Amino acid sequence: MSTTSVTAAHHHHHDTEATIVYGFWIYIMSDCILFASLFATFIVLHANTFGGPGPKELFSLPYVLVETFLLLASSFTYGLGLLSAFKQKQAQVIRFLLLTFILGLSFVLMEVNEFAHLVMEGHSWKSNAFLSSFFTLVGTHGFHVTMGLIWMLSMMIQVKRHGLVRITLRKLTTLSLFWHFLDIVWIFVFTIVYLMELI
Repeated sequence: MSTTSVTAAHHHHHDTEATIVYGFWIYIMSDCILFASLFATFIVLHANTFGGPGPKELFSLPYVLVETFLLLASSFTYGLGLLSAFKQKQAQVIRFLLLTFILGLSFVLMEVNEFAHLVMEGHSWKSNAFLSSFFTLVGTHGFHVTMGLIWMLSMMIQVKRHGLVRITLRKLTTLSLFWHFLDIVWIFVFTIVYLMELI
């Protein structure tokens, strides 16, 4: 293959990766709009309990603090995994991804338990506008975290099978953007949905 062909192939590969990253940023921006809409809806409807119990009666701040710690810790461990990936330390990457997966899964299970507890006590999304907006906002975030966990599981398999090749590193970096984005969204959820309502 001539030098010109190699250079052209390199530029094509670089352009393809740039397009993928750009496309993912567009997705993140669209998710920002989605969550902004859900936050706005919650802020408008949070006082509409229609005589039912409000946040202070339904939510437990210590419980939510544990959830928050789990998700923020998972962001830290994922960052360590990504650093290990760029250092080509495959075994460390898998260990950190597994630890991140466990922390993220624990967060999701706690959220599901919170939802189940509310529903069993008769406080479902059908009870009033406040709970409807709460379940929609927090549930949408939980759904995103679940999708991130599935993605993370597939990345562990890919790292194990193919090693830390260029495409694997790009996928790990893209997942990192997604995972940290969910942490930022949760900070807003924690502040607006729980902290401001319980203090």
